[in-house]
Amino acid sequence: MSSLRESVSVIFRSRKTQKIFVIERQNYLTVFPGYTAFPGGKVDKSDHESCKAPFDMEERHWNALDREMTEELNFSLKENLDSLKNIELFGTAITPEFNPYRFRAHFFIIDLEEEIHFDVDEGEARKAAWFHPDELIERYQKNKLMAVPPIIKMFTCLKEKSFETPVNLSLPHIEGREVPMIESLYGVKQFLPLSNTFPPAKRTNCFIIGDAPLRLLVDPSPKDEEEKEKLIRSLDKIGFDAFFISHHHPDHHEYLPSLFEHYQKPVYMSETTERFIQKKWGQDYLKGMDIHHLVEGDQLGTTLGRPLFIYEVPGHDEGQLALAPQDLSWFFAGDLIQTVGTVVVGGDEGDMAKYFKSLNKVIALKPSFVIPSHGIAIGGTHKLEMTLKHRQHREDTIIDLLRSGADEDKILEEIYEGLDERLIKYARKTIKAHMDKIYREGLLDD
Repeated sequence: MSSLRESVSVIFRSRKTQKIFVIERQNYLTVFPGYTAFPGGKVDKSDHESCKAPFDMEERHWNALDREMTEELNFSLKENLDSLKNIELFGTAITPEFNPYRFRAHFFIIDLEEEIHFDVDEGEARKAAWFHPDELIERYQKNKLMAVPPIIKMFTCLKEKSFETPVNLSLPHIEGREVPMIESLYGVKQFLPLSNTFPPAKRTNCFIIGDAPLRLLVDPSPKDEEEKEKLIRSLDKIGFDAFFISHHHPDHHEYLPSLFEHYQKPVYMSETTERFIQKKWGQDYLKGMDIHHLVEGDQLGTTLGRPLFIYEVPGHDEGQLALAPQDLSWFFAGDLIQTVGTVVVGGDEGDMAKYFKSLNKVIALKPSFVIPSHGIAIGGTHKLEMTLKHRQHREDTIIDLLRSGADEDKILEEIYEGLDERLIKYARKTIKAHMDKIYREGLLDD
């Protein structure tokens, strides 16, 4: 635990209104983009300087809190001591091992007599406001906000007013016997089993989404028998009614035959996905399954009472399907994007032109939140826009290299300098997909 970075955050609470102050992080931030949170940040080396804290807390935490509030809210705690009625540690959360950004996060609650109008740093927060805790829970339950589990737990404690500090903010799962589960978006239960996926990712998210009688288990793909048993224990606590497979790549359906034998539930996928699976793993792989094919515009049950619709998003994989509720409060994009690693486009099932088109399609839909198969959910479409911009830049670079007479080996050397040898074959697929698009669209003739 000593290798974990430390962070501090403040829950400002008005005694007069009982409201608390929250921010919505900018969608372009690297860490937790679009998440509702409390103002705060990392503890720096400079925060270890000796300075007696006026409250029962570590000096470095007090220094860090003052610095962060000054930077983010233009509000120095040290200069406004008289307005701070009380400060205490609300609780500490350890970022789980599945998240690449790991912290020991300390949350302090500070009572003020009344609400303060803070001068919020717009580079950090796209929105900021005072809310009653019950308002925040209501917004969460309507998919109007997304937050990490400790934040949701704090909202709940503050709403119910039945807690003793420090609150245990740990993620509730039995280590070694269950798969971690988070619900940053209400109604989207995200399980994080280890899987045999493409590095640097180590896990493929699977989800339970939707209302009974059609709760969907999306893309279950544990890496081995041990992980499968852990996943089953976790799933059995909630239950589901059908499988949904987004596309045919093995890290999205590994152990599906075994899970189907265990649960005997219907399976939903595209016709193309079924054809690819049978081609690569044989006719017996899906034998005995009650398979239903889906196409663009199909409704597949509801989620929180709203119709849940199917979207076709080919490019990474020809048969890939996505899911979104009617109000587009969120969009499950599968492998269209990733927040861990990059998306490979190529091979028999990949098409760069279709990949560009699918990215543009989701961007135009403007969902409030986007959910990938690898990594955490994110706010807005900024990540998709940057992915598209990056792919366009790479295409322009390849066009210039082709015009200079470069072959595929030279392009690989120029674009992927120093690439891990294990990933070279995937880089070649992506280069080939770019070249196919360039030649097909006549882009060298411009």
